[in-house]
Amino acid sequence: MERLDMRLVQDIIYRLRCGQAVRSIGRDLGVSRLTVRQYRRAAEEHGFLSPDVPLPDPAEVEAAVGGKHRPPAVVSSVEPYRQLVTEWVDEEMEMAAIYLRLVKDHSYTGTYSSVKRFVHRLRPPKPKLVMRMEVAPGEEAQVDFGSVGKLVDPATGKERPAFCFVMTLSYSRHMYVEIVFEQGMAAWIRCHRNAFAWFKGVVKRVVVDNLKAAVIKAQLEDPVLSTPYRRMAQHYGFLIHPCRVRTPEHKGKCESGVHYVQRNFIPVMHPRDLDEANRGAAEWVMEVAGTREHGTTHEAPLQRFGERELPALQPLPVEPFELLEVMPLLVHSDWHIRADYNYYSVPYTHVGQEVEAYLGERVVQVYRGVELLTTHPRSLGRGEWVTRPEHAPAEKRLYGERTPSVCRQLAAEVGEHCRVVVETILSKRPADNLHAAQLLVGLRERAGAQRLEAACRRAIHYGDPTYRKVKNILASGLEQEVLPGLLSTPAPAPVYTHARAAAEFFPAVSEEER
Repeated sequence: MERLDMRLVQDIIYRLRCGQAVRSIGRDLGVSRLTVRQYRRAAEEHGFLSPDVPLPDPAEVEAAVGGKHRPPAVVSSVEPYRQLVTEWVDEEMEMAAIYLRLVKDHSYTGTYSSVKRFVHRLRPPKPKLVMRMEVAPGEEAQVDFGSVGKLVDPATGKERPAFCFVMTLSYSRHMYVEIVFEQGMAAWIRCHRNAFAWFKGVVKRVVVDNLKAAVIKAQLEDPVLSTPYRRMAQHYGFLIHPCRVRTPEHKGKCESGVHYVQRNFIPVMHPRDLDEANRGAAEWVMEVAGTREHGTTHEAPLQRFGERELPALQPLPVEPFELLEVMPLLVHSDWHIRADYNYYSVPYTHVGQEVEAYLGERVVQVYRGVELLTTHPRSLGRGEWVTRPEHAPAEKRLYGERTPSVCRQLAAEVGEHCRVVVETILSKRPADNLHAAQLLVGLRERAGAQRLEAACRRAIHYGDPTYRKVKNILASGLEQEVLPGLLSTPAPAPVYTHARAAAEFFPAVSEEER
C-alpha cells in the first residue's frame, strides 16, 4: 500500500462516507484506485465508514492505519557498537574520532555517513534558533556591495566590472543604491556620504557585511587603511558594527536588498553605462522599490520612511566629510612621496621612512604616526609635483630660489667681471646652465666678493668664462696673480712737447695777404 499523508487518508475516508466512487476519488486526489481500496478496507476494519461515528481526525487515522504501512527499518551497521558509541557521545567525542576508533579498534567496515546518521539518532542535533531583531526608527542601516556585471565607463567608452552599493535602513527598508566601478576606500566613503545626503540624515549604527570584495575588505580590517571610515563615523556620529562571520541572518535586510537590486533592477532596466545606471537606480528606488508592499513590514518603505524614520534620523554635519583614503608610503631620496599619481614633498629628514598620506578631496596631509608632517593642496592632475621649498636641505633649497634674474643681480653686486661671466653662462640654454650660474654666485659665500671678482676677471682674460674655470682659479689661489702683459701698477703715460714754437715755422699772415 502506498503510504499517504494522514490528512489525505482522512479525506479519502470522508469521501467514502459521502458515497463517492473509488475511481472518482482516485482521479480527484491523484492516487491509484488500488491505494484507495486498501485504505477503504482498513477504514472498514476500524469502523471509520459508519455514518453513526464522528469522522476520525488525522491522529486517530495515524494510530489505526499509519503504523501498518511504515517502510521496514534498516538496521544500522553501527548498531552492534551502540553501547560504545553512546559512551563516546556522552564524553563529547567528535564523530570523526568515533569513526576512526571503530575502524582502528573494532575493524568497522561501514562508512562515516553511517556513523554520522547513528549519532544523530542518539543525540538529535539541536535546531539553530535565530531571534529576529527589529530596530527602532533611525537606529540602524546595513550596507553591502554586490556585483551587477559589466557596464560602459563613460570616460573611456569601454566595459568594466561594476558593483552596486546598497544602504538599507533597517526600520523602513528604504534604500539607497549607487553603481560604482571601484571598491576601494574612496568609493566606500563617497557612497556613504551620498547615502546620508539621500536620506537627509544619519543613523546611529551602520552594520557592515563580511565583504567578499578583497580590496575594501582588506582596507576595513587594516588599522591604518580603515582610518578614513572610523573618522567618518566620528564625523557623522554613527557606530560601525561589523557583522559576525558566517551569520548572514544578522544582516538579512541589506543582503535581501542587494538580491532585490540584482534580480529586479538590472534585468528590467538594462542600463548600458554608469551614468544611466545611477539615474535609473534613483528612479527605481523612488518609483518601484520604495512604493512596493514590503514582504515583512507589509508597508511601502518610502511611506514608512517619511512618516516615522526620517524624523528620527540624526542631522547631517554642517561640514561634509572630506577624507577619502589613507595610503602608507615611503619617502624617496628626493624627499617626495607618490600619492595618487602625483608627488608631494615632506621634510627631507624623513627620507627613507614610512609615512601615511591622508588624501581628501582638496587637501593632502602627511603623518608620521600621530605627528602631522605637512599639508598640501591636492593636485587633481597626474605626474604633478607639489613642493614646499622649506622641505629641502639648505644647500638644495637655493636651486629653487635663485632664478636667472636673481643670479644676475647677485653677480652685479660682486662686480662687473662676475656679471659678465654669469651673463655669458646664461646666454646659451638658460634652463640647462642655470645650475652653473647658481653655483658661481654661491662661491661668494666661501671666497668673498673680492676674490670672486678677481677670479672672474682672470677667467675672462683667458677666454674661458665658465663656472668650472672660476672655481679652479679660486682653488689654486691664482686670482691674485698678475695677468700676463699687465703690470701690477701701470706706469703713467709720458707727455711729449715741441722744443720750438709753431709760430717759428708758420709766420702769421695778414688779412690783406689772404
